[in-house]
Amino acid sequence: MIGLTLKQLRYFDALARHQHFGRAAEACSISQPALSLQIKELEIMSGAPLVERGARSIRLTTVGEDFIRKTREVLVAVDELEDLIRASKGPLSGRFRLGVIPTVAPYLLPATITALSAQFPEIDLELRESVTKSLVTDLMDSRLDAAIVALPISEPALREFALFKEDFLLVRPLQDAAKPVPSPEMLKSMRLLLLEEGHCFRDQALSFCEITKAQPRQLMEGSSLSTLVQMVGAGMGVTLIPEMALPLETRSANVSIARFPPPRPTRTIGMVWRKSNPLSDQLMQVGAIVRGVGQQVSD
Repeated sequence: MIGLTLKQLRYFDALARHQHFGRAAEACSISQPALSLQIKELEIMSGAPLVERGARSIRLTTVGEDFIRKTREVLVAVDELEDLIRASKGPLSGRFRLGVIPTVAPYLLPATITALSAQFPEIDLELRESVTKSLVTDLMDSRLDAAIVALPISEPALREFALFKEDFLLVRPLQDAAKPVPSPEMLKSMRLLLLEEGHCFRDQALSFCEITKAQPRQLMEGSSLSTLVQMVGAGMGVTLIPEMALPLETRSANVSIARFPPPRPTRTIGMVWRKSNPLSDQLMQVGAIVRGVGQQVSD
């Protein structure tokens, strides 16, 4: 294809991700007509339609599906070439795209940003908060350099770097403070407040309580840990939260906190990145810094 440009490939990648010309154009910081023109030029060069245009969204054609696979291979390779150049220059500098799961971001990021900026003055942090599945997809497609998630991820293409472990704590109404801490079996019969589907912390809490999706149960869902804690304070049930969330989420809530007896429910927080990333040495340094911050926050 004579005249094919990386910019056109990035536009097509954005369109395939967002399935919508308007949202893709916004993500690429260009006008919708300009994006449409670039996609049309790609289709002319390819000799076949790449997308089916609908009233509210688009779908990739068979040719478009093949095209996006090759496009993403090219974009990952180009990003890794850029990272190779960055790695040869020494300390981490320039754009650094870091993803963080929602049950970690509010509690770890403030101190992490300060520490990374102090260690790498030339770094330009771009942060994204999302659930694990979305972050892993973005890592694999080279839209993120690294992500802070709950381990294990068990993706062969990703390197896992453990940061710290933390306990899960029981949050219940203040009037229940003197009651014995319920066992996992007892929690099954209580109204358990959990995060919405898609959050790994939800799955970890269900696992501790030995609740499967097939079992009938009384569950209520919230969009954030803050919402869950406030619901507990209103007497709507009980919930589990990670220990690092305790200072922020319970300071103004009418709730009591209890630790489970051993073996306590825990999770391991870690940083992951592509094994093929040329910045691996610098990412190890970033991981060591975040590990130090995390240990202070979780103490």
